[in-house]
Amino acid sequence: MRPLAVTLGEAAGIGPDITLAAWLRRAEHGLPPFYVAGDPDLLSRRARVLDLAVPIARVAPEQAAAAFAAALPVVALDVAATAAPGHPDATSAPAAIASIRRAVADVIAGRASALVTNPVAKAVLYRNGFAEPGHTEYLARLAREQTGMPARAVMMLWSPELAVVPVTIHLPLREVAGRLTAELIVETGRVVARDLSARFGLARPRLAVAGLNPHAGEDGAMGDEDRTIVAPAVAALRAEGVDARGPLPADTMFHAAARRGYDVALAMYHDQALIPIKTLAFDHAVNVTLGLPFVRTSPDHGTAFDIAGSGRASPTSLIAAIGLAARLAAPAPVAA
Repeated sequence: MRPLAVTLGEAAGIGPDITLAAWLRRAEHGLPPFYVAGDPDLLSRRARVLDLAVPIARVAPEQAAAAFAAALPVVALDVAATAAPGHPDATSAPAAIASIRRAVADVIAGRASALVTNPVAKAVLYRNGFAEPGHTEYLARLAREQTGMPARAVMMLWSPELAVVPVTIHLPLREVAGRLTAELIVETGRVVARDLSARFGLARPRLAVAGLNPHAGEDGAMGDEDRTIVAPAVAALRAEGVDARGPLPADTMFHAAARRGYDVALAMYHDQALIPIKTLAFDHAVNVTLGLPFVRTSPDHGTAFDIAGSGRASPTSLIAAIGLAARLAAPAPVAA
């Protein structure tokens, strides 16, 4: 049985805390074997800070499954992580990046079945020359570099209650309309439909596409983008055989009756997607990257420096991410 590869994330954040807690709850939640790519000494120190009895086993990926029942397996890297809880230091960015690179390499090489990433601090990475806007874009670059295959990564936030995809992600709101194109919506919709079918086992995924403007533009009275960009994109997706509807007024898309009519909502910008799912599933939503040649999930929260090392961080979203990664990596497709 191939284990899952879990990244360290930002060493000063809650990633180490929730990883230790998830291992302690492995039997309760039926978690599959996983290992952490990172600094075992950092995890040992954090376990002492949290007063958690978590033995650490230094292993190769191939040994992780056998070690998992008795200890948290860690694939040690040559990059130390020395940050104290809540206080990133000069090792934070190199340790986080090394962990991601090693975990991705293990999954691509078949040493691990899927990738689960702990939260990183973008500001810390940016100060150290990180060029990508975020985790998702960096993973797409690594996939292209390590496989030679094109990768169009799409971020989906998934929970049993709701799945959402922001078409534009980390943009200031004032830039969204200028960066939104029909081509971008179509490319995103293609990836979503393909992966929901291939990985989630949905024969014909139903996509609900939100309008950009209030009331989906009111036929141009509140902006032309929905008539000139969103509607043509939906028509193009439908012409390709994708079950897409829209543009729909975003303010009526997320109540219970509306959600029963689709499998995923495509939103035009970050908060249009993340506000409803974080309202409905704050503790257990999972970030899933579609369009990669491997399965990647992540907790749907940040580094939470203010509670790192305090014992107050909940591992619920990480546990959900580990469970979903194992399901999606299984040989047979599963239903969402």
